Amino acid sequence: MQKTDGNPSASPSSWIDQSVVPGDVVLDLSAMTNQTIKLGGGLRQDSDAISVTRAGKFRFSKPNKYWVESSQKRYVPFAQDHVLGIVVDCRADNFLVDIKGPTLAFLPVLAFEGVVRRNIPRFETGALLYARVVKANPGMNPELSCVDANGKAAEFGPLKDGFMIETSTGLSRRLLSSPPYPVLADLGKELSFEIAVGLNGRVWVNAESPSTVILVSNMILNSESLTAFQQKKMVEKLLHRVH
Repeated sequence: MQKTDGNPSASPSSWIDQSVVPGDVVLDLSAMTNQTIKLGGGLRQDSDAISVTRAGKFRFSKPNKYWVESSQKRYVPFAQDHVLGIVVDCRADNFLVDIKGPTLAFLPVLAFEGVVRRNIPRFETGALLYARVVKANPGMNPELSCVDANGKAAEFGPLKDGFMIETSTGLSRRLLSSPPYPVLADLGKELSFEIAVGLNGRVWVNAESPSTVILVSNMILNSESLTAFQQKKMVEKLLHRVH
């Protein structure tokens, strides 16, 4: 493990994909002039120093986002995260939604594309929604939206049919990685299915055939501790059996 003794690394690239612990200083903003960066979960800014707040691996995605990935069950909400939420209560002005966080999130009834008071959506308790975290301040309930930054529904909204599985937050991030996660890439070459991944450790899978839904779900759950090579071999073996 790298040690900094509280001193920032001169190059952020030296920390990327390395194990980090709380207190490690991984970025020095004074050495990154004319760069705009986005901080994800597990990082905190103190003046020009960006330090780690939870153990895990320091990650970077282009063009400019940094975060600490940790395979935990409890999700810590962060603005702009995409999450799968379960409606637990319906109120006059908002829906209360379970996103696996420390507190329930709220989704305003008008936070949908084209919705006004006279056509507010109705959801039963237990409905599954794909949403975006728009506010996540400490000590407050996170706020969700089912539109993107341009006010369009995009992929957000209710998820019907299909099957939801629970994963660690680390696995959910890897499912959204680039290049594509090996299991998803290899299964997608042979099978037709839909998937929605929430950074809160929930994954929704849908397909015409229930057997495909079960197969894809099991492959995802079984892949977490496997290398890319092992994932490919697992998929090859399974597809050979079903064909």
